[in-house]
Amino acid sequence: QVQLVETGGGLVQAGGSLRLSCTTSGRTTLRVYGMGWFRQAPGKEREFVAAVTRSGGSTYYSDAVRGRFAITRDYAMNTVYLLMNSVKPEDTADYYCAASQALDHYADKDSYDYWGQGTQVTVSS
Repeated sequence: QVQLVETGGGLVQAGGSLRLSCTTSGRTTLRVYGMGWFRQAPGKEREFVAAVTRSGGSTYYSDAVRGRFAITRDYAMNTVYLLMNSVKPEDTADYYCAASQALDHYADKDSYDYWGQGTQVTVSS
């Protein structure tokens, strides 16, 4: 069982930046997993934000965040990051980290095997 832990959420003004982190609570390495970030706003479905392959060689983004957000992974720290720049009020949501053994369909939440509990991001206008 992989237990993912997200940190870094909070309140930020529109146009500002925030960095979310995702690691494990145990000794599991994230190296063997493709990793993704999803978000869920109140009353809405959980939606794909960004993903990175096991090797870190490929990254994917939703149209809503492409050019503003960046997903990276630090193997030494066993951590995956989501750097959020130029945030907008519509970025307000709970953000979830997820791990996938296959990452065949990176935007499909059903492709992910493990999920964190989420971290809340609020963007004020």
